[in-house]
This record gives sequence, structure tokens and C-alpha cells, in this order.
Amino acid sequence: MTRTHDPFTQPDPEKARRQRAHEALFRITERHATGEARARWTEQRMPMPPHEAIARVCDLAAGSAPPDEGAPAVDQGDLTAALTLVPWARAEFDQMEAGLLTMAKGRGMTWQELAFGLGLGTAQAARQRHERLVKRTDDEN
Repeated sequence: MTRTHDPFTQPDPEKARRQRAHEALFRITERHATGEARARWTEQRMPMPPHEAIARVCDLAAGSAPPDEGAPAVDQGDLTAALTLVPWARAEFDQMEAGLLTMAKGRGMTWQELAFGLGLGTAQAARQRHERLVKRTDDEN
């Protein structure tokens, strides 16, 4: 008899969270993908990116996007799945923002110019934001 889980070993919460996030992505893609995302799912079983899945559920739940004909209505499971994906999408955006700031600094932009681009009031605020993003993305890797 083969067991996939030893009942006497504590589960790995990070592994469970990652599995839940992937299941959330598959659920939303299966139920609500449209257009190119639907074609990628149907042909290649490629799910939507996390930020697109969250946006799709938000648009459908708010009524700002029409559901595809025959598609199920957004339910509590879809909303929970979208919420499950938020940390994943946030991490992706944090990595992009940190990369943009690093590239902009590498091209000679000042912290004050970066602060303006980010909508922050001071160069110090931009520098601190960059430091927090770099630390956060380093901690996630």
C-alpha cells in the first residue's frame, strides 16, 4: 500500500499554499477564460497568468464584463480562488517594479525622477520603496 502523505509527518504549509494557488488558477481558467486565454487552455492546458485570472473574476463579479455563453456564474469558490492568487500576482508585480527601478537607476535616472514616476513625494521615499521591494523579492526567492 502506497501513501502519498505520512499521517505522522507535519504537512508543509508552503507546499500546500503553492498547490492551492495552482488549483485556483486552473479553476478560474477552466470556468472563466475567454478569447486567447480560452484557446491556450483548450489547446495546451496553459492556464491564465495570475493577474489576468484575478482581473477576470473581478470583472465578472462586478458585472463589467459579460460572461461567455454557457459559462458558470462567479461563485464563492471563484472569489476564494482569486483571493488565493493575490499573493502570487503581487510577488510578480513586486519583481517587475524592482527590476524597473534598478534598470531606471542604471540608465541614470535620479531618485527624485523615480519618485515622480511612482507618484511618491520624495527621493527618499523612492529609495526606501526600492529597498523594501528588493528585500521582499530576495526573501521570496
